[in-house]
Amino acid sequence: MKQEKIDQAILECYQELYKNSEPSADFSELVANAKINQFGQKEIDYMSYEIDEKLHNSIIESTIKKYKIKNLLATQFRNAINLGCSPKFKK
Repeated sequence: MKQEKIDQAILECYQELYKNSEPSADFSELVANAKINQFGQKEIDYMSYEIDEKLHNSIIESTIKKYKIKNLLATQFRNAINLGCSPKFKK
């Protein structure tokens, strides 16, 4: 699978996660308005957003299915989303 397809899938997954979080947000706007840290990286305050854990997992799995991400790459995709800037889980 080409890197640009993976990047597209990650972006789409984050869009859905933030759209379904509380408060709801547009991930593209969060990225556009993000502060730049001392390393030149954009920082998103992902801890200000919450999502149900089951819904979170469902969105990830549906993205994997849509983009036909297989095996090890699917595990890497899940890890990238979970360790990235996805919203925190509701308690």
